[in-house]
Amino acid sequence: MDTNFPRMTGWKSGYDPAQVDSFFKRARESYSRETPQPGDLDARAVRTVGFDLVRKGYHVGVVDAALDRLEDAFAKQARDRMVAQSGEQAWVNELTRAAGSLRGRLVREPGERFNRAEKGTVGYDVTEVDALCDRINAYFTQGQPMSVDEVRRVLFRTRKGEQAYDEDQVDAFIDRVVEVMASVD
Repeated sequence: MDTNFPRMTGWKSGYDPAQVDSFFKRARESYSRETPQPGDLDARAVRTVGFDLVRKGYHVGVVDAALDRLEDAFAKQARDRMVAQSGEQAWVNELTRAAGSLRGRLVREPGERFNRAEKGTVGYDVTEVDALCDRINAYFTQGQPMSVDEVRRVLFRTRKGEQAYDEDQVDAFIDRVVEVMASVD
């Protein structure tokens, strides 16, 4: 079953069509079930999926945009299911718990929010990561406008050593922020 994403042309690489088609087929099956089954996909699975790059594969930007919409749909579905099963307050409590798990990093002093990259290892620019954390904190505490796509699409300059935060730690934190924000919108 072809998802009809546009393909890259010439010698350009894109996502492997067979992998993308298989993933979206599985996603449709998971999403359409009334009751989730073991092994079904969810918002986290959509956010973390990866595809091989192949010549004349599907256009990366178009597939990524579709994945963002799919992730949002799964997050909203999970919220709606929780509300239907346990009530609005249960969802609010879960959202508060999830957002609270982010607070610890957000209230730390700039320059101290994440571990530094190991000596000689590339990581994310400390100043840029801290600026994003300040914006995220303002979103959660002051209601400052910010979209989940701003967080999804953030790119940081790379640095080494003391000028850099550990990439894996920052990426895991950003994934959690996206998860919380996607379930709110």
